[in-house]
Amino acid sequence: MTDHRPYFFLSYAHTPGTGGQDPDMWVQRLFTDLCNHVLAMTDLPAGTPAGFIDREIRSGEGWSERLGEVLATCRVFVPLFSPRYFASEMCGKEWFAFAQRAIQHQARSNRPAEAIVPALWVPVPPDQLPGPAERLQFNHRDFGNRYVTDGLYGLIKLRIFAEEYERAVYELAKRIVSVADGTRISPGRAVDYRLAPAAFGTPRSGPRPMQVTIAAATRHDLPEGRIPDYYGDVPQDWNPYFPLAARPLAYVTEDLVRSLNYQPTVTSFDEESTAYDAKQPPDRPQILLVDRWALQDEDRRQRLAAFDAEHRPWVTMIVPWNRDDHQSRAAEAELTAKLEATMPSKMRQGRAACRAAAKGVPSMEAFGQLLPQVVEAAAQQYLRHAFIHHPPVGGGHLERPRLTGPVASDYGTTRYIPESHPSAPDAEDPDDRHP
Repeated sequence: MTDHRPYFFLSYAHTPGTGGQDPDMWVQRLFTDLCNHVLAMTDLPAGTPAGFIDREIRSGEGWSERLGEVLATCRVFVPLFSPRYFASEMCGKEWFAFAQRAIQHQARSNRPAEAIVPALWVPVPPDQLPGPAERLQFNHRDFGNRYVTDGLYGLIKLRIFAEEYERAVYELAKRIVSVADGTRISPGRAVDYRLAPAAFGTPRSGPRPMQVTIAAATRHDLPEGRIPDYYGDVPQDWNPYFPLAARPLAYVTEDLVRSLNYQPTVTSFDEESTAYDAKQPPDRPQILLVDRWALQDEDRRQRLAAFDAEHRPWVTMIVPWNRDDHQSRAAEAELTAKLEATMPSKMRQGRAACRAAAKGVPSMEAFGQLLPQVVEAAAQQYLRHAFIHHPPVGGGHLERPRLTGPVASDYGTTRYIPESHPSAPDAEDPDDRHP
C-alpha cells in the first residue's frame, strides 16, 4: 500500500514584517525547493504533498487541529534553527509534539527513532542551543562549509552563493528521504497543540535536573504467583505496559523528561530510600514511579510509608497500571487499597493531573499525556521549597533564603493548560495549605 503521508514538516519561526513585504517569503521558497527534490527522489503519487508548512493552512481551517494532525502523521520533522526559533513557544510546541511521538515509537519497538533533521536557517552558537537541539547527532558540514557559516538564509539571499544554496537544499532533501525511509516512524495520536508544552523551556544558564525514581519489584523478589514478564533483574527494568511496549518504562520516562529540556537521573527506590534526609532542602524535583505489586514486600512497603509521611511536595507520584494485565486487573481492588493505606499523602497531593497519575495510568499513551503535567507540578513545588537559611556571620540576623541548586530563572516553568480548560489544574493546590 502506498504511503501518502507527507515526508516532512518544516518548522520555522515567523519573522515580524516590515514595509508590507512578506518576511517569510524565503522560507516558502526553501519549502518549495525541498518539495521538488523530495518528489523527484520518491515515488509519491501526483497530488500527494511532499512536505507541510503552516502557510498552507487555509483560512477558516482550525490551525491547532491541522497542526496536530500533520505532526502526528509526518515522517520527518525539519526545524529551521535560528535564535528566533528557540525563543518561539510555538516552535517549542511543534518540537515537543513530534518528539513525544518518536519516543512512543521507540518504546513500542525498542529501536531508535531519530527522525528530526535540523537545518540551519541562521547559524546559532552551540552554547546557545537548548538541550533537545544540542543532543541531536548531526553533522551540518555535510551540506557545505558556506552553509555552516551563513545558513540557508545567507545562501538564499546572496546570488553569489546560489550554487552553495542548491547543494545544501539537495543534500537536505536527500537526508529527509533517507531518514524517513530508514526510520519509518509510525503515526501517532494527534496532540492538542494548544495544550502542548514547549520543548525549550525558558532561557537558562545552567542545567535543570530532574530525578526519576522507580519503586518496583524485580524478577528475583516477586510476590508468589506474580507473572515475571513485566520485570527484569533491577527495578529500572520494570515494563508495566508489556507487551505493547518493548522498552522499560524508566528509560521511556527519561526520554520524555529530557524532551522537556530537563536533565533526568534514573534511580531505584530500593537504592535511594536509605539516603533520604527530610531535614535537608531538595536539590531537584522528583518523579516517583510506583508498581503497586512492589508493596507486597513488607520491608519496601514500610519504607514507602515512611517516605510518604515526610512532607516532600516536590516529589510527584505516578502509578502505571496496565489495563491489559489480567493479573493486575484481578487484584486491583486489593492493591489499590494497600497503596492508599501506605501512601495517603501522595495519593491526594497536588493538582488534578497529579491525583489522576497517582490513581493509575492505564496505557503508555495516557502516561505520555500526563507526564508533562506531573513534571511541571514537581518543578513548581521544588521552587517553593528549595530554600535554606544560612547561619549569620558574626551574629545578627539570618541572611535571606537562597535557592540551592539551579537558580529560580533556570527552573522557570510555564503552565500550558488554560485555567478554563476542562482538564485544567485545580485553582488551589492542597500543598499550599500544608503546615
